[in-house]
Amino acid sequence: MIKHFFRKKKPDASVSVDMNKQRRYEALVRAWHRDLYRYAYWLCHDPHIAEDLVQETCLRAWRSLDSLQDDSAAKSWLITILRRENARRFERKQLDLVDIDDYALADTQQYGNEQDAELQMLRRQIMKLAPEYREPLVLQVMAGFNGDEIADILGLNRNTVMTRLFRARNQLKEQIEKQSEQRGQHNG
Repeated sequence: MIKHFFRKKKPDASVSVDMNKQRRYEALVRAWHRDLYRYAYWLCHDPHIAEDLVQETCLRAWRSLDSLQDDSAAKSWLITILRRENARRFERKQLDLVDIDDYALADTQQYGNEQDAELQMLRRQIMKLAPEYREPLVLQVMAGFNGDEIADILGLNRNTVMTRLFRARNQLKEQIEKQSEQRGQHNG
């Protein structure tokens, strides 16, 4: 009995596989955590919710890490998981709706300098775009994805993505030009 306890043991293959999975997972999280958080924050505009989204994304990524065939596609795979987690957040939550016309909202944002004001104006203009144009534009400009990656993330054809990016930029340009003209008329 004692000999049996102290005999040389064979390495357990499942432990080795789990260690490789853990190293792979840690490498992915280390590489893409900041991008995930930045995109999550853009989606929800709340640092706590963004952290929760990233945490849920990482948990789902761990559970389905075996389904990731190509590590070079990891960023778009993780962003897709994050988008779905954000959508799940709204599926679970029932929002109380109010009529916006019942409330008067004042712009209390104080701008530090002209550049901050321009960035805020640009952000407002981007948010005015329809979601089908806004989302590919943000994925390209803020997250640095190319057309093929955006197509994979959004589940669209690459040509559709490129068309939407083109239209989004044109609509944004028109909005900014229109606002500049209005500003010029108000200033004299």
